[in-house]
Amino acid sequence: MKDKIRRGGGRNQAKTDLIRGKNAVGVKQDDDTSITVKIQGAGIESFELQVHGFWLVQDALMNLLSRAEVCPRSNLSLAFASTTLDPLAELQSLKGLKPGAIIRLVEEPYTASSARHHLARVVELLRASGPQDALREGRSPSLLETLTHQTTGADPSLPNGKSLKRSLSNTKTDSTNQDAAPPEYLLPGSTERPLMALLPPSSQPEAPSYLKDLCLSCWNPPPGHRKLQGDFLYISVVTMEGKRCDITSCPKGFFLNRSTEDVFDPRPAQSSPLCHCFTDLLCHLSPAFKKTLTTIKNRPQLPPAEVMPTSYHTLSWLGPRGASRTHKNTFSRLGVDEQATPDWNEELQTARNLPQGSLEERLQRDRAVLQVNSAFVTAVMQGAETVVDGFVEPVNGNPEDPAFLWGGLFMSQAAASAVFGGERGRRAAQRLELKGVQAYSDLEGVEGLHTLPTAIVDYRGVRLSAQGLAPGLEGTEQDQDQDQETTPASRGLLYGVNAGPQESPHRRRLLALLAHAAKCLALQRHVVVAPSGYKVPLFTPVDSQGLLGADGRFYILDVFRCFPADVNFCPETESQIVTREEERKEMKEEDEEKKGGIKEGWPENYHIVSGLPKSFPHGLCRLRPELVQAFIQHKHCQFTLRVREMLDENGGFEECATACDSRSTNAVRAACKEVGSSSDIIFEIRLNPNVFSPGVSFPPSERASVNQQERLLKEAAAFIITHQIPGFVEHCLLNYEAPMDGASLKQALHQRGINLRYLGHVIKAISQSEHKEHLRHILRLVVGEVFIRSTRRVFNSFLQGVDVPCLCAAVSHFLCCLLVPHFMPAHVGEETKKKSKRRGRGAGASESTPWSTLIGPELWNLVCQDATETYNISDSLGSGPNHLVERYGLQKLSLLREFCLKTGVQLRLRDYYLDNQTKAPIGPDDILNIFPVVKHVDMPSVDASKAYRAAHNSIQKGLLDQAHEHLTEASYLFGRVCDDLHPEACHCHSLLAKVAFMQGKAAEARSVQLKAVVISERVLGFDHPNTIQQYTLLGVYMYAGGETALAQKCLLRARLLLLTVHGEDHPYTATLDSCLGLVLTGEQAGQFLKNALRLNTSFFGATDLHTALNQHLMAQWMCSKGDYRSAMTHEKEALTAFTSLFGHDHHQTICSKEFLCTITKQAVQVERSLRQAGADSTEQTVECLTPSTETSLEQMVLLTGIRNITQSDRFQEYKQKHLERKAAALKELGLKLPSELVASETVKAGEKNLDKETGCGKEAEDGGSPTAENNSERQHESVEEVSVVGAAAVSVNGHVVEPAEQNKHEEKTENREEGDRATEVKMVNGVSEVRAAGEETESSVEKEVKSSTASREMEAGATCAQMKSDEKDGQSNGVRDTKATPSVLKSKGTWADVVSKSNIANGTGHKDTAVNGVADKVTANGAAEE
Repeated sequence: MKDKIRRGGGRNQAKTDLIRGKNAVGVKQDDDTSITVKIQGAGIESFELQVHGFWLVQDALMNLLSRAEVCPRSNLSLAFASTTLDPLAELQSLKGLKPGAIIRLVEEPYTASSARHHLARVVELLRASGPQDALREGRSPSLLETLTHQTTGADPSLPNGKSLKRSLSNTKTDSTNQDAAPPEYLLPGSTERPLMALLPPSSQPEAPSYLKDLCLSCWNPPPGHRKLQGDFLYISVVTMEGKRCDITSCPKGFFLNRSTEDVFDPRPAQSSPLCHCFTDLLCHLSPAFKKTLTTIKNRPQLPPAEVMPTSYHTLSWLGPRGASRTHKNTFSRLGVDEQATPDWNEELQTARNLPQGSLEERLQRDRAVLQVNSAFVTAVMQGAETVVDGFVEPVNGNPEDPAFLWGGLFMSQAAASAVFGGERGRRAAQRLELKGVQAYSDLEGVEGLHTLPTAIVDYRGVRLSAQGLAPGLEGTEQDQDQDQETTPASRGLLYGVNAGPQESPHRRRLLALLAHAAKCLALQRHVVVAPSGYKVPLFTPVDSQGLLGADGRFYILDVFRCFPADVNFCPETESQIVTREEERKEMKEEDEEKKGGIKEGWPENYHIVSGLPKSFPHGLCRLRPELVQAFIQHKHCQFTLRVREMLDENGGFEECATACDSRSTNAVRAACKEVGSSSDIIFEIRLNPNVFSPGVSFPPSERASVNQQERLLKEAAAFIITHQIPGFVEHCLLNYEAPMDGASLKQALHQRGINLRYLGHVIKAISQSEHKEHLRHILRLVVGEVFIRSTRRVFNSFLQGVDVPCLCAAVSHFLCCLLVPHFMPAHVGEETKKKSKRRGRGAGASESTPWSTLIGPELWNLVCQDATETYNISDSLGSGPNHLVERYGLQKLSLLREFCLKTGVQLRLRDYYLDNQTKAPIGPDDILNIFPVVKHVDMPSVDASKAYRAAHNSIQKGLLDQAHEHLTEASYLFGRVCDDLHPEACHCHSLLAKVAFMQGKAAEARSVQLKAVVISERVLGFDHPNTIQQYTLLGVYMYAGGETALAQKCLLRARLLLLTVHGEDHPYTATLDSCLGLVLTGEQAGQFLKNALRLNTSFFGATDLHTALNQHLMAQWMCSKGDYRSAMTHEKEALTAFTSLFGHDHHQTICSKEFLCTITKQAVQVERSLRQAGADSTEQTVECLTPSTETSLEQMVLLTGIRNITQSDRFQEYKQKHLERKAAALKELGLKLPSELVASETVKAGEKNLDKETGCGKEAEDGGSPTAENNSERQHESVEEVSVVGAAAVSVNGHVVEPAEQNKHEEKTENREEGDRATEVKMVNGVSEVRAAGEETESSVEKEVKSSTASREMEAGATCAQMKSDEKDGQSNGVRDTKATPSVLKSKGTWADVVSKSNIANGTGHKDTAVNGVADKVTANGAAEE
């Protein structure tokens, strides 16, 4: 592969060769370096295997070991032409290797370690994960296979139906359960929230029994004389026939010995074969085992995404129903799970130091780093349970800060410092240390600077920090032997306030690395005064230390303060300047002038309006890196604006730029000084992490710099209140896919650099907003997050006073006090006491136990007190849980879910009735487990992420073919690195499905989306908001393939999850209900459409485009019933909204008028028919207007955000300027401007004759569909820009135009109205018509062709600035919303063709009429994109 990339002719060719070698979308692809070889040997039947030339021999061997024909064999090597192959050799380097060549598997002798490894593989096969194993282990399961394989007669509440084959050919219409009514708890308005429906019983059979017992023999370990003869282990087996056997493990394999329970005889038994594979011997000993093993090997294999282990543990807050009675830890007594203690730091650094010269090397390096970090995190979870449960003794004698060594980990709670705020400060330091390690690990170009593997884990109310063991310091032992007064430098400490003055090549190298890292992190070089009195230059916070380890690597430690201080929450800390006596008087005078200096450096009235700065429970409030980047961009805007203002004052920008004088230089210098740039000749913002840090002193020479840094940090802190929080509120107001739970809310806030300690200010901003009612779902989430986070802190303290035997009872009691109003604890205590007596465990929990005396009002007061101290809110939480339900609409079930996910508590799967005050709704038996909650460093896949971003850029340019290629490559790379089980891989597959669907590849979109759903369920959680959105998209693709019943079940599954996670009162519920209204029939469709209309009206108002769309869908549904009077009423409301939005002359308004006229005419005809029927005394059936399937599909595509076509005047203006400059250049050269360019100036990139567009009825009659046409070639020629991400444009039967602004936001977008106004884009027959304001539509086919030619020429001229500006859109499903300039999709047939040829389907027969709403620059998220 490396050679292929070098010879391939450039980057694009390398990518093309790369993606050919991987089946990234479920379709087998050929690679010119792939060959098929024959595998023989090792006692297996020969079979063929496809290998790739870029594979290493060890890659081919790993592939073989995972095959069903070979598993569970291990300790094998490969031989070709009677020669054993080097594991690190590339297959393409083997001479004579060609298609059909025979490669033999060779059985290698075992070692003691490899024998245990082989037994571990056997145990892994025999354990054969059952459907409930994931829940028992606390992992989030994948339910897609279960839901889609349920029988026809199963509960219709669940997305069940026929077997969901992974075959791409299975796209026929499935109407088996299409008419099945949804259950009552999924209908609009229902308040029932059953948990049993969330995790339906698995359709997969339970794993069969292979053996009765498998363990180490009582004669193990072998005695000395048997070790010398090669005995490794003695294993005892009890077969299903009841036969007990003792087996010996030796270098050649396994054999049956003569030992019994009473007699030790290690000699081989008579007629016992010597088998290299353990299962071969078991098959010889037990016919039942042989039969069962054959059955399990022949069972249908699940997709790898469903069975591969995830890199990290994804918590499931619900466990199996009967977990307490079904515990089974098979074969755990074999002892193969015990592993040697690894050196985690050495393993991680070795993986990071792997070569990165070629793509293949980088992929191997990324995979190795991810695997090491995954194993490290798993060990941290196990270590936390072992340490907190009391199985490990501390290695130090400090009871306040115990430290533990376990499994190669150093685990501690860190010392609680009064300076940082006690327990809260200790937890903050641990969290910030992890963030600092993440920041330094993500830096590019700093390969020589290392950090220790780090993670933090919360378990049973205790937070532990875990790190790999640091290497010994260079020269420690020698220096201690030679001289007791050794310097820090000789001990390896090269950098830090305690390092002292020193000079060495190693120190210079380390300083160079730290300087580069500081530049990347925007940290300022500064000087501090050490405790010894020396002046020490620093690139890091004062706590950090740089050292040279005994392994020869440079390490940076203690980076928990590497981010700048948040001055909003440290008002009492002032930077200390060490001065001489003569300067102290002057400094004193300045300090007196600064008294009340709370106003200095802050915006006017900042303290009065915001109440900041103020104190915080801990002293480690730091700015997020996202905020630092946003603030630097904000300052850069100020810088450029100030430079232009000063140049305009001195003669104008062009004159100063062309003149050779000092005006431009002076303007730049002055602007740099004003904005606080660290350089006076270029813009460069650096922040000092030690300013406003307690205990840090600066020399007098740093006074000016410190003052400037204090001003910058105050501006950055104020920037959160004045810009970021209002921006977040505005984004939520316009975004249709708003956060649904605490995790998505946290992600949305962190993306804008807003720390969660600002939740109180977010509540204040929403409460003061004039659109408070439209933001009630965000206010509900913020209040719920405040409540749960405060509750978690109280819960952590609560658990410290609970003995281990009482944990289940204490946790259930705490939850009852928390969620049940006026809950009395006496009942719980008495019940626990009675149960304990019945079970013979003594008196149980006594009433004097502190946890048993806790009552609801007391707990509520503690939570409210914490919320007031942390978030500065007083009355928001009220006096009890019912206050949250009644005032904010919070669900107790949603609060229970959030609490369990944040604390690691797992509940038994059953329905909970949390309003029952007579009996405890949650009992001790309902608490199944408490799992560790781990935060770790994320290991990125660099090349996969680059390909993913390249796909976004291609989408922005409208190049769907290139985007599809990049996404296919990215999905392959993610598969190589993390087996696709990564959140970013999920987003990649989701976007790939959207692009494939836009290209007409419905089968591919369906196949890829199936994988995206599975990945989301396993990696993010079965009820994560992203999983809800992935199920919705899968429902659309199912509907496009004719699988209506499965589409209905996917949409119902998404609605069930949304009701559990948040409740019905959410904007995304309107999207789901609109889709369900299009999929369902009869009165069921009307119920969901009415609810969607109600929600859109309440969230966006009566004149919003979304509301108008729902009005039209209601009119369409009324027409299908024959109720034309009601249809007229709804269409009139839609017409009023369109008129208010776009005016009387707008195309959409005209379309709505014509549709209303059609309905009116039809109503008159029906009235006449009824009158005639009355006169004739015979019954007449009312003719109904029913929309076609293609129409419903296109509406669903637009509602869910799959298609979004927008037109930006800025891109058109750029193209116009480009043409003008090109014409001027040609004119200077004396050349004539090509006529195509002249024509394109008039056509404006894609104007089409409407008559020409609507003349494609033939293709529509032939069954044209947007999902059935493979029009990628034509699309590549004509598409300028198509957005298929997140925020889909809303249209009323498929016509899309997005308004530049909405009426309720006109004031805020007035200044941008002229530059950002979107042109009208009308989709007819799959071809988009673009009309700029005031332009005439050309009617000649000639100009149409010229326009498309000019459009292709202009595509190549897109500038980086344009692409960067387009990247600033919001996120949907973790994927950036990409905005595009107009697209001309030349698909042969779309739903619009079906609409235009049928008067009944759309209520109009005019060929120029689009009955469907066309809106101008409004996304399906409800966001007016700028």
